[in-house]
Amino acid sequence: MKSIPALIALLLATSAFALPVSGITDASLKRDTSTLASDAFEGRRPGTPGGDKAVAYITQRMQAIGLKPGNHGKWTQDVPLVTITTDPATSLVLTGGATPLKLAYGTEVVLWTKKQVATQVLADSPVVFVGYGINAPEKGWNDYAGIDVHGKTVVFLVNDPDWQTAAAGKDAGPFEGRAETYYGRYTYKFEEAMRQGAAAALVIHDTAPAGYPWNVITTSWTGPQIDLDSDDHGASRTGVEGWITKAAAEKLLAAGGQDLAKLTVAAQAKGFTAVALPIKASTTLHNTIARSASKNVIGVVPGTKFPNETVFITAHWDHLGRCPADKTGDDICNGAIDNASGVAGVLALAEAFEKGPKPARTVAFMAVTGEESGLLGSRYYAEHPIYPLALQAGGVNMDGLTVGGTTHDIVLSGGGKSELDTMATAVAKAQGRTVAPEPSPEKGGYFRSDHFSFAKLGVPMLRASSGVDRLEGGKAAGQAAADDYTAHRYHQPSDNYDPTWNWSGAIEDLDLYYAVGRELADGHDWPNWYPGAEFRAIRDTTASLRK
Repeated sequence: MKSIPALIALLLATSAFALPVSGITDASLKRDTSTLASDAFEGRRPGTPGGDKAVAYITQRMQAIGLKPGNHGKWTQDVPLVTITTDPATSLVLTGGATPLKLAYGTEVVLWTKKQVATQVLADSPVVFVGYGINAPEKGWNDYAGIDVHGKTVVFLVNDPDWQTAAAGKDAGPFEGRAETYYGRYTYKFEEAMRQGAAAALVIHDTAPAGYPWNVITTSWTGPQIDLDSDDHGASRTGVEGWITKAAAEKLLAAGGQDLAKLTVAAQAKGFTAVALPIKASTTLHNTIARSASKNVIGVVPGTKFPNETVFITAHWDHLGRCPADKTGDDICNGAIDNASGVAGVLALAEAFEKGPKPARTVAFMAVTGEESGLLGSRYYAEHPIYPLALQAGGVNMDGLTVGGTTHDIVLSGGGKSELDTMATAVAKAQGRTVAPEPSPEKGGYFRSDHFSFAKLGVPMLRASSGVDRLEGGKAAGQAAADDYTAHRYHQPSDNYDPTWNWSGAIEDLDLYYAVGRELADGHDWPNWYPGAEFRAIRDTTASLRK
């Protein structure tokens, strides 16, 4: 078997290379997607009967394919979860400013707590605007410099300070220009607010830098909120977390004698000084707490030469369950594309590997829980691995397959970070496709799905998908379809299965994943992150274990 660099050189030199044949057709993709996205599964929310049905279905399919149980004779890995449901009959009261404000839950602000308490009180907490809420010592950037926010309510902007830069990449700006870094993710910002000792943390929603409209906030962050059941029961978390609309933030800052637009411009420059407002925030969250054990489902094709070394192919099985009803009265977020289709892809690849030549390394196929609640299932696996991460060669993660036909291009999420990206580029060339830049790198897609749980612990994982340049309709048709999905179906009840979908693009993508997976599984090389990638150091620290 050729080494990874040799394969890359060969594929980049010629498109006549014979790619391995997966044999995948649309029959199983249609069957598995339509089943998992049916109303019988009630949106596949973890901790619900619908979620249990999804686990049972995926397990049954893995058994039928001929996989072996992937967890020491068991098909599942328990993931301890806690569900906290906050009574929506609440509001955020802001006093002390020019105009007292009472922000309505759902339409102006969404609030929750990850502390496992029946009542969480925020009383007269001083409000501070902390720019983008970033503390990045290696960049000489600290929005919390010179201010103590213990016990206070911090309000910050979403994304990075340079997200509006036209170019993307390491030389485009302090935070890679248009390409979002982890510092721009709201998850990081809540983590930093916790480290700073804040009593409450609010991220200002704005559709462009957030990557989705406010209705995604209301379907995703209202109702029961799921988290890993930590040993301290969430005691270390910030007491109140939430999103606030841009319009409501403008009112809040105006009441404190400030202008959001001017502060936004100021916050984009290094050395920004946080602004303490003459405003105090108060709210009371009444919570119901329930614990459960959701499950990751895992099956394997055992390796014939290096069974202790692994390649992972993953997708999340969960979605939002019951959610606010749309205008048709539908209140089930079925998640057909997101991510019943991805699970169908995992199962299709599992069948291809099981039928094909047996791999040298063990190939693991895992459907994880809790992605929609913060990559919980993949995070739990990565922190409690069944197979050592140091001996994981790499893998592929799928979060939504293409259902609009074949494209001339593919897109690599966070492309250019690892040798897997270069392998995928070579395979795409052999398919007659090109690699296009991410159309919206400011949305931070690399940090929004389960590959990130592995990546941040050093394991290279590929996240790729068809681009927007369709064979039928070109870029205009592809971009229009992508924008329509984000605006009208993403995390909405309307993400339903459609029997008229064109699966040809999905199959071509799966063929690419199969070729990359085969190269990983049949060889004995160890792909790495490229120099300068933020995950390179941890991969290098485990190199001695792979000799």
